[in-house]
Amino acid sequence: MEHNLFQKSYIDYLTFEKGLSANSIKSYTHDLVQLVQLIEHDRFESVKIQDIRRASAKLNSQGLNGKSIARMLSAWRSFFDYLIERHQFKDNPVKDVHAPKNAKTLPQTLSIEQIIKLISIDDTTLLGLRDKAFLELFYSSGLRLSEVVNVNINDLDLHEGVITVTGKGNKTRIVPMGQHAIDAIKSWIEKRASIKIHETSADALFITERGKRMTPRAIQYRIQMWAIKQGIDSTVHPHLLRHSFASHVLQSSQDLRAVQEMLGHANISSTQVYTHLDFQHLANIYDKAHPRAKKKS
Repeated sequence: MEHNLFQKSYIDYLTFEKGLSANSIKSYTHDLVQLVQLIEHDRFESVKIQDIRRASAKLNSQGLNGKSIARMLSAWRSFFDYLIERHQFKDNPVKDVHAPKNAKTLPQTLSIEQIIKLISIDDTTLLGLRDKAFLELFYSSGLRLSEVVNVNINDLDLHEGVITVTGKGNKTRIVPMGQHAIDAIKSWIEKRASIKIHETSADALFITERGKRMTPRAIQYRIQMWAIKQGIDSTVHPHLLRHSFASHVLQSSQDLRAVQEMLGHANISSTQVYTHLDFQHLANIYDKAHPRAKKKS
């Protein structure tokens, strides 16, 4: 009974005072139900840090990943903070509990040979020119799928060879484009002029035959289609092209900060994951540069 009263009180607080969306309310409700099912107490006041740790471990054993458990712990932590503030609870048992870390998975990439094979499209039809243009742009500039979808013609500076994109957190950055991408985009823009463009998509760079801005799903489908057609023995998706761009540029330049800026990563730790791809090159640099690593002659 106590569980139900406190749960309802908290959900009402989130709904009417915090004004959270229906989806957020649904998520918090689910998380509280999980909490009640996992703890072995009739009263929330009796819940200890050991109970929360056991609950976290059980979720992990059931196959829930670290990110999902962290989100659930955050919901529980907020719930107990509310109980402390509004119902005079003394302690938050979730305060010092952390989710188990997921095993780090390294990003998959295509080889340079596979990339070249993929984007070497010999198709001068409207769709062929369009698809070649966005494939070249993906690999040339390491853009996210959402960034390619939302590119407008006035975001391009083909003379300077740069593109302005708006990424995560509504942050804008300027990214260079390679000459192959520039040439492909120019060819597509010429062909694009023959399409009757829908007024809502007048500025969109990549549009359908019916003149509407391409959707993320449409671009994903076309990339996979070309991968099969070009004989790429891999499941190719937009983010794989971004991974390939990052790893290939990093291997060539060894400039982690520059790659971070081009990718639009807020933290360099997100970019460092690509350094696994060329350990031998880094080892050679170390051997040549570090005073203690130099081999005796």
